[in-house]
Amino acid sequence: MKVAILGLIGLLFFVGFTSQAFAHTTVEVEPYKIEVGWGLEPPVVGIRNDFVFKITEPEDTPGSYKGVTNAFKSVEATALFGGISKKIDINSDPKIGYYFSPVIPTKTGTYIMDLKGEINGVPIDVQIPVEDVESTAVLDFPQTSGSSSAQDVTALKNAISSLQREVSSMKDGSENVNGGTVYDFAIFGLSIATAAIILAIVALIKRK
Repeated sequence: MKVAILGLIGLLFFVGFTSQAFAHTTVEVEPYKIEVGWGLEPPVVGIRNDFVFKITEPEDTPGSYKGVTNAFKSVEATALFGGISKKIDINSDPKIGYYFSPVIPTKTGTYIMDLKGEINGVPIDVQIPVEDVESTAVLDFPQTSGSSSAQDVTALKNAISSLQREVSSMKDGSENVNGGTVYDFAIFGLSIATAAIILAIVALIKRK
């Protein structure tokens, strides 16, 4: 049993690292390869993460690459989100050719890394998109009542059905209605509930 559990954990780690590698974006600025991505994937809003960089150059052996030291000595990195930009500090990883910059993403959506400058005399001017930041719902377990759109829609439908029954009973005269005032309030409440369920459905579509 323990062996099976350890094997499953190992498989999950393997899948996680594989996904991380595929989610990174690589561009080539001859002779260099520049790879950019997130340290933790999927990136989630509000959770500390890192922009990570891997910069390599060809070795003497064809098809082989080695890490570039001091790659950001003359390269300026700027994080872009919509119309917002922020220059970031780059730290060197112990592994040659690897660099990182800590960040806490505060909004969901697409982030872009803008690199300008030069590496050993080679001009660098590229914009590299990284994997979209997602809401915390991607990691929620168990789901909160607020994170389950299906449950929200069902609850709203039940509320509307209840209001419809009350309105019907008022129209049939089964309840003591003082003039048309109570009936008007019931119609008003039904309209609010209908609007709420439409908003919930729209929110569900946006999440998908």
